[in-house]
Amino acid sequence: MQRVTPDNKWRKLIVVGDRVLIKPKKQSEKTSSGLFLPPGVQEKEKIQSGYIIKTGPGYPIPTPAEDDELWKGKEEQIKYVPLQAQEGDLAIFLQKGAVEVIYEEEKYFIVPQASILMLEREEDIS
Repeated sequence: MQRVTPDNKWRKLIVVGDRVLIKPKKQSEKTSSGLFLPPGVQEKEKIQSGYIIKTGPGYPIPTPAEDDELWKGKEEQIKYVPLQAQEGDLAIFLQKGAVEVIYEEEKYFIVPQASILMLEREEDIS
């Protein structure tokens, strides 16, 4: 799993809203019984899995209107409800809600959190 460091390409990417950037997991080329699958069969599955590379800030919360205190000035402080998904999680998601993108000659999916069915997280036990 590749993490964000100051000198790598992930630092430049900003994922918007409630979306996550997922690198698809390498699919097996044969079935459990040993039959080889033609190229593209796994890509057409309704359910995919992959590792979350970056997440968006979450769902925006509307700011309350406080018109009675005009002396405060206008501050555009946008607040977000954070996503459940975190960087490094293994996500199982619906292919239907995903958008496939190619970035620096690698395939990724941009998926809204609503399309993620399940997450697997490696917890540090200390």
